[in-house]
Order: sequence, then structure tokens, then C-alpha cells
Amino acid sequence: MTSAADKTVEVRGEDAFDPAAVHAWLAVTGDSPPEVRQFPGGASNLTYLLTYPDRELILRRPPLGHKAASAHDMRREFRVQQALRPVFPYVPEVLAFCDDETVLGGDFYVMERLEGLILRGDLPAGLDLPPEGARELCGKVVDRLVELHAVDVEAAGLADLGKGAGYVERQVRGWSERFLKARTENVPDCAEVMAWLKENQPSEVKICLIHNDYRLDNLVLDDGLDIIGVLDWEMATLGDPLMELGSTLAYWVQDDDDDVMKLSRRQPTHVPGMYTREEFVRRYAERSGLAIGDWTFYEVYGLFRLAAVIQQIYYRFHKGQTDNPALRDLWRFVGYLDGRCRRIIGEGHA
Repeated sequence: MTSAADKTVEVRGEDAFDPAAVHAWLAVTGDSPPEVRQFPGGASNLTYLLTYPDRELILRRPPLGHKAASAHDMRREFRVQQALRPVFPYVPEVLAFCDDETVLGGDFYVMERLEGLILRGDLPAGLDLPPEGARELCGKVVDRLVELHAVDVEAAGLADLGKGAGYVERQVRGWSERFLKARTENVPDCAEVMAWLKENQPSEVKICLIHNDYRLDNLVLDDGLDIIGVLDWEMATLGDPLMELGSTLAYWVQDDDDDVMKLSRRQPTHVPGMYTREEFVRRYAERSGLAIGDWTFYEVYGLFRLAAVIQQIYYRFHKGQTDNPALRDLWRFVGYLDGRCRRIIGEGHA
């Protein structure tokens, strides 16, 4: 079972590679290279479906053009999933990592395809999700995040994945620097928001393993809507779980959000019965036992971080490094997010 949005498309010209080179490197039994299709959502790392007569594989690699210094690290993404799977079994099985640039021109890795349903955009046709089912699903989404944040990183061999203490300060500084580096003349400078985040940093509640891109559309569900997989581990690190919660909820669009925010919706979090952001935070606090404190900082951080991510993606289009038309108007949403952050800051100090 797959959602309509998980259907593959013909590989975009700028993202194409030689299937025969990958086939030879994999040393897969059989004479013919795989059929290659592309998952259309790849604005960060690119994801392809390799189809052989008897199996399907997934290939992940970075895009061409501008890349943030710490992003698109295929070796790291491969290593995280390989180490995490024995202690957190909701990770796809990774098979092989390649750092031989003669194959595709850069690092990439291959993993097994994890079959299931991914909820993107609107609910797929034929899926009956009554309000009580939506609420139950939301509870599972929160609980799986709590479970991830409780992983013993020593046992997983991932204790060296991040720098540990000082995470909040590094994130505020790092995302501010990345935004400024990728800023184009058609977006605001976000100076007020960056200054407020710098001046209002809370103490870290703990340091644990975080996914750093935990969203409903990165989760694979079975027929009973149980979570069987978590995808896209490229930004996983050791950090503050409440910072992750803030970035997760920046994507969580509610039914009562304004029209611009609704245009950004990439997951069906608006359907009847879905948690509000407040309910998501409340359940997370109950299940994790962590004190949330003032949520304003985490909400503003999540939205500004999203603005920086979008600006980095838009930068590639603005500079002619990609002609993907889906990226053309992203700059408008960056301006909206700056205004939303400033409004939340004002309301929090009214």
C-alpha cells in the first residue's frame, strides 16, 4: 500500500545518472541494469527507486549545486541507520555505501525499500480515517518520537554523533549563519527574529538522539496505521529534544491556520481529529516526563529554522543551479515565516 504521492516519476534531466554504473558497482545478479525512477519530492537529498525483476532498492544521493557544509553527508546518514536499526527497529535496512566518485560523481548509498503507506498532502483515495482514528494516529506519532528520544546512544554506538552540550546555542547560531549565507535580495533579513532567538535561549532539558526532520510524511505506516518505519535520517544528531519538537511542529499545519500557512501543508494534519500543535506538545510532555517551560522559544525557533531550510533550497533555484519550477516561489514563504515569527514574539511578550 502506498500513497499517491509516493508514485515515482521519470528522472529529471538534471538528476539523471548512469544505471549501468550503479548496477556494476552493486554487482547484483543479472545482466540488465535496473529501471530507475525518481521520487518527486527531493528538494534536499535525491531519492530514486531501482527496480529489478525480483526486488526494489532505494538509492539516496545529494543534489548538484550549492550545499550547506553539514548537509547531504551520505556516509553519516548510512552510518546512523546501520547503527540504529538493532535498537530502534523502525529504520530501513541499509545495504551498501559508495564513496567512489567515478560511479556517480559523489557519495551515495543503497537500501531496501520499506513498503507501506506514507501520508503526504491529502489523505489517499479510499483511506477511511474517522476523527477517532486520526487522534489515535497522532498519539502513535508522538509516542514514536518519545521512544526515539529514549534510545541509549551508547548501546547504539552513536555517542559521538553530535557535540552534546551547547546544542541550543549552536542551532541558533548555525541556522542564522546558514540563512544569511543563502539570503537573496527578495527576502527579509530576519534580523529581529535572529536577535530574539539569540537573547532568549532556554537551558537544554537533556541531550539525546534526535531525528531532526521528524514529520508525518517521513513515517511509513502499515495497513493498521501503525508506524513501521522512519525515513530520511540525513540530519540526525545528538541534541535537545524540545528543539526537535519545535522544528517538527513548524510543519504541523492545523485546520484553523491562515490561508498562507495552509498552502505550505505537506501532510494531512488538518483532517478532523488530528491533534493541534498544543495537543501534540501536551502529549509529548506527558509521555516523556519533560517539562516544556515557555513554548514560545521553541515555536519561533522551529519556524525560523524552516525559513532557513526553505531559503537554502530556493537559493539553488535563484542562482540557476536547478530549474525545478516547484522552487520558483519559495522566497515568498520565507517572508511569511519571518512575519509569523515576529507576531508570535510580540504575542508572547504582550
